Amino acid sequence: MRAKVNQNIDLNEYNGVWIIAEQVDKEIHPVTIELIGEGKKLASQLGKETCVIIAGYEMEDIAKKILHYGVDKVIYLDNKLLKEYTTDAYSIVLSNLIKEKKPEIVLIGATSIGRDLGPRLAAKLGTGLTADCTKLEIDEKDKKLLQTRPAFGGNLMATIICPKNRPQMSTVRPGVMEKAKYNEDIKGEFEIISPILFENDIKTKFIKKEKNSNKKLNLVDAKIIVSGGRGLKNKNGFELIEQLAKVLNGEVGSSRAAVDSGWIDHIHQVGQTGTTVHPDLYIACGISGAIQHLAGMQESKYIVAINKDASAPIFEICDYGIIGDLYEVIPSLIKSIQEKNILEL
Repeated sequence: MRAKVNQNIDLNEYNGVWIIAEQVDKEIHPVTIELIGEGKKLASQLGKETCVIIAGYEMEDIAKKILHYGVDKVIYLDNKLLKEYTTDAYSIVLSNLIKEKKPEIVLIGATSIGRDLGPRLAAKLGTGLTADCTKLEIDEKDKKLLQTRPAFGGNLMATIICPKNRPQMSTVRPGVMEKAKYNEDIKGEFEIISPILFENDIKTKFIKKEKNSNKKLNLVDAKIIVSGGRGLKNKNGFELIEQLAKVLNGEVGSSRAAVDSGWIDHIHQVGQTGTTVHPDLYIACGISGAIQHLAGMQESKYIVAINKDASAPIFEICDYGIIGDLYEVIPSLIKSIQEKNILEL
C-alpha cells in the first residue's frame, strides 16, 4: 500500500545516512562499497552517523565484513525468507525498519535489484525517490540532500530535493562514486535483527536460479574499453572495434549516437544516459566528445582518442590523440599489438 505523502512530519526526528547493501549469493555488490564511500562523505558534512543495512540468511560473517569500510554501524536482517531477493520480502522488512529508526537519507544502488526495490520503498514510506543519481551533495544553507541526475535524455543535469518528506532517497548509478577504503581496524557497531516475515506476505515464490552461460558485458569493472561513435559511419564499423577490444582483452563500448543509430545495443553505451566507467585505458574511436559522453568516461586512467576532426572536444581531455581515419589507424594498431604482444599498461 502506498503511504500518504506530505504528512506534516517533524524533519528533526530523522537522523543519519543509511546505505541499503546489496548481496547476491552472499557476495556484496561493488556498488555497496561505492555507496559507503559517498555516504560517509555526506554523513561527515551533516555531523551524523553512517549505517549499512544488509538483509539475508545465515551470512553474519559476510555482513560483519562491511565494518571494515569504516561505517558507524551495520544492521543485519536475518530471516530464511530473505535468502533470495524478492520485492515483497525486502520492501516489507526495510520499510518497517526505516519507519522505526527514521534515517534522514537512504541510498540504494541503481542496479536491477535497486531499481526494483527503491520505488517500492518510497511508496511504502510516502517519500520521494530520485533515480539514477550521478552526484550527491549537502546544501550548505539548510542541509538538504541535493540529488543530481541526467534529465531530458541527458541534455541537462537536474538537481532534485525532497523538502517536505523523509527519508530523502536516491538510487545511485554504479561506477560513479569512489569506493570506500578497506581497513583492518573495526570500530563500528554490529546488530542482528530477526524481522517478522511470513510466506503469505510474499506474492511470488522463488523456484530456482539459472545463471546465463554467455559472457556478460561488464563495463563498470573493465580495465580496457574500446568505444565506437558516429565516426564509424555504419554498423559494420563495430566489427573493427570488436577486433581491437579482443586483442586488448577489453570490452566494447559506444557513444549514444551509435546506439541511437541502431548500430549496437544500449548495454554498451557509455555516458550520462549509459554506464559511467573508470577503466585503466579508454580508446574512443570516432567519438567527438559530447559533454554527455565525457561525463561517463573522463575519469579513465588513460584516454586515447582516434578521430579525423582535429577540433573534436575529445582531444581536449585525452592523454594521447591520433588525428586520422580510424579505418586506417585501428588495423595498424591491431597489427602492432599482435606482433609485439603489448598488453601491459
